[in-house]
Amino acid sequence: MGKWSNLPSDFSEKWNTMEYRESKKIPWVKILIVDDEVVIRNILTEVLRDEGYEVDSSPSGDSAVEKLSRHYFDIVITDIRVPGLNGIDLLKKIKKIKPGTDVIIMTGFSSIDMAVETMRAGAVDYITKPINIDQVRIIIDKTIQKRHLLEKVKEGEFYKKLSQIDGLTELFNHRSFHTLLDQEMTRAKRYEHFLSLLMLDIDYFKKYNDANGHPAGDLALKKLAWILKQNIRSHDYVARYGGEEFAILIPEKGKEEAVIVANRLKRIVEETNFDKEYVLPGGNFSISIGVASYPIDAQNKNELIEHADQALYQAKLKGRNRVCIYNSTLNN
Repeated sequence: MGKWSNLPSDFSEKWNTMEYRESKKIPWVKILIVDDEVVIRNILTEVLRDEGYEVDSSPSGDSAVEKLSRHYFDIVITDIRVPGLNGIDLLKKIKKIKPGTDVIIMTGFSSIDMAVETMRAGAVDYITKPINIDQVRIIIDKTIQKRHLLEKVKEGEFYKKLSQIDGLTELFNHRSFHTLLDQEMTRAKRYEHFLSLLMLDIDYFKKYNDANGHPAGDLALKKLAWILKQNIRSHDYVARYGGEEFAILIPEKGKEEAVIVANRLKRIVEETNFDKEYVLPGGNFSISIGVASYPIDAQNKNELIEHADQALYQAKLKGRNRVCIYNSTLNN
């Protein structure tokens, strides 16, 4: 059973429909897989074709270069070491033949330093072996979304958008969050609407990082960001507030509705498998969430943040993996 089996029941059906892809602005792409292991090529080909992509494969760097010289591929997924070439050499050849092609490197944990080196040389991301299908889907999705964002250069929007985004998770960054909160608070006051804020934190994330290493921690942050983004409304905002803390802004929804959202997100995260989560207390990846709403809990932006953060602190004090709602007694 796939690791996303705990996401909404209609997720797989929606993902494979033209309407869903168009609503998310996900273009159809051609992908080339390069690996000398036939099992890896077959698994990735089957999974990505099921997602609706056009997929081809090559067993070596030389055959991949030959295909790239004759055909266009949006994305190349290649092992860091293929017969005759290492990751850097193949990357350089791909970029020379097809500069617009995005390259994703596959590597074992023992070769992550080399994978990072390939990213400095122009690769867009890396996938760790043994293959985690959920990780592949997230990285492909992120790469496609980034390609779409790059198309906005011609419309004069790219650099503005790039300055608003957190580099690791591709959520809104801390500065953008404050700008959005200013705007939504002004709108809520003008039209007398509710405005709710969720502040959430990954439980025991330092222990996860210490046990598994920062590359694994980064993958967990990316995965959590993807889950949050996929499970909020299109006009809600999710931001990486800092470190392992995230903020979700829910316009026009009061505290009761915000609590429903918070509990749903907490449940989805708890039920989703994260790599090597067994190192955590209780053996499960989880989040704590604090909830506050305007105008019930706060009269301005700073109070809303402060009170949501106080509720988050209470959630952690009470044992983590829970949702806490702000009330005035927290100030006593």
